[in-house]
Formats: sequence, C-alpha cells, structure tokens
Amino acid sequence: MSTLHFLNVREGDCSIIQHNSDRVTVVDINNARIETVIESIVREAVEKAFIRTMGANLGQKAYPVNPIEYIKRLGVQSVFRFILTHPDMDHMDGIEDLFKIFDPPNFWDTKNTCDKDSQSWEGSRFRRSDWLFYKRLQASDQSPKRLTYLSGQQPQKYWDEDGLMILAPTQALLDAANDCGEWNDASYVLLYRTNGYKVILAGDSHDATWQHILDDHYALVENVDLLLAPHHGRHSDRDFAFLDVLRPRLTLFGNASSEHLAYQAWNSRDLRLVTNNQAGSIVVDLSDEHGPWFVTNEVFARQRLGSSTFYDETRHAWLAGFLRI
Repeated sequence: MSTLHFLNVREGDCSIIQHNSDRVTVVDINNARIETVIESIVREAVEKAFIRTMGANLGQKAYPVNPIEYIKRLGVQSVFRFILTHPDMDHMDGIEDLFKIFDPPNFWDTKNTCDKDSQSWEGSRFRRSDWLFYKRLQASDQSPKRLTYLSGQQPQKYWDEDGLMILAPTQALLDAANDCGEWNDASYVLLYRTNGYKVILAGDSHDATWQHILDDHYALVENVDLLLAPHHGRHSDRDFAFLDVLRPRLTLFGNASSEHLAYQAWNSRDLRLVTNNQAGSIVVDLSDEHGPWFVTNEVFARQRLGSSTFYDETRHAWLAGFLRI
C-alpha cells in the first residue's frame, strides 16, 4: 500500500515511502538516535501531554519524532534504499544509527566533493561520527550498493519498480556545486508516481535546478498532487515561478522560524500548505483514490475537520484532509 510519511524532525528532513512493492525508501534523516527504552517511553509521554494541551500556538517543532523509533512503530523490518538528497548535516543526522539498525542494501548519493572534516564540531547539534560514517559509505565498494545516478542517467527499472524518477541534479548542476561549495543545486529532486498520483520530493533545490526541471521535465511536473517544498519551505531569496507549473494540491513545509518561510509565494497563488510545526508528522495515503492525509497532532486535525476527524490506529495519526475530493 503506497504511503508517504513526512516526519517532524526539527529543522531538517526525513521522509519515508512505503511502496506498493512492500519495499521501503527513506529519503534523508534528521533527529535520529538509538534511544534506550526508558528514554523513548519518557519522550513519548511528554509529547502526548504536550499535544493534548496545545492551543493556538501548535508548536510541534519543539516535540519532534525520532525516525528510527517511528520506522519501528510502523512494523518495518528492513529499509530497501536510503536516499541522501545532498550532503548537509540536517539531512544526515543519525545516518550511522539508521544503517546500524536497518542496514539498507541500496544507497543513492551524488558524487559530491563536500568536505566537512576541517570544520569545527564544537557546540554543533550534529555528530561528527555521522559525517565520518557518510564518508566511509562514499569510499566503500562493499554493501550497501552506492548508486550515483543523475537526471537522464537513471535506469528505467527504478521508475518501473517503485515509481521513483530522478529529475535533478544533472552533471552540470553537480559540477557547479562542487566548484562553488554550495550544495543546494546538487540536491536530488525526485518524482514519485504511484496509483495516478504525482509527488515531488524537492530536497533543498534552488533556482538553477528548477530552471533545468522546467526546461527538461515540464510535462512531468505539471499539476502535481503533493510537493515536499524545497529547502523546508524557506524563502531563501529565490524565484517561485515553478509553482505556476506545479500547482500542487498540497505542499508540506518543514520546520523553520515563521519569518523564514515562504508563505506568501503559496498564498498569493491560492495554494494549500501545511507545516510540521502545525501538524506534527504527516501521513498521506496514496493508495486511496481520495488521497486522505493524516497528522499526529490531534489539535490541528480537529481545527480542520472538527468531529469528522478520527484516529487511525494503523497510521498512528488523525485524519486531517484529502488530496482529492
């Protein structure tokens, strides 16, 4: 059953796709640590108490989920592929623990030349051990299989088997990022197509990436159902003209301070958006013709649907809306 999970993981990214093939793809990771049982129980109790008492300020950013615990709760025993959109630490925070627990046999990565070895890690919320683990993955010719396909290079089988297509980066975009040391336009942008739905996972892609996508993949990205906003939904001094082509039915924003989020770019186009800070984690059922989507924050769900919402035991979340009516 095709389901996409967009996790509330602080200011970073982590998405999980449960494919029709029963394979599981994880795209990026953040806020992931192996916890003790006691730590997990205490954290979950605090989060539930917080959600029950929230008022107008939904503030879910302060109560993130741990992707490792989340995946376990889904009953997932193995992860088939891990995709790192680009080499920023808020997309690989906990990568070592993810591989230790789930040992994904496939790893999608770009041939970037990013080097964080010389930076200071003192006071950082990220772990240098995750960076070093990533560098070992890059250098290894053993399991997991590291796949470095770019737009236009990806074998048809990935599109056929699990509905994933690489829209970006191109070699030119990757070369430019390697030259200047800015990695956003080296970010993977993925099109996930399943059961008639079109979903775009945009990583931290910026203007040069979207120019390429509109030039080369215009028809594929017209009128999408779901967009995971580039760069967590930050305005990032960027051009949002691509939204006039995508016209997403729903856009999911990550966490950032409200003054940094590009609300106006969506509101001026009358496009619907939801943030992790409002909804907590968001689960979209892409096997149902109406595309029901669920959130872990009951308060948000009741604000949207009132008494029509309900708690889904399988998804561990509350009904909050539909992609298609």
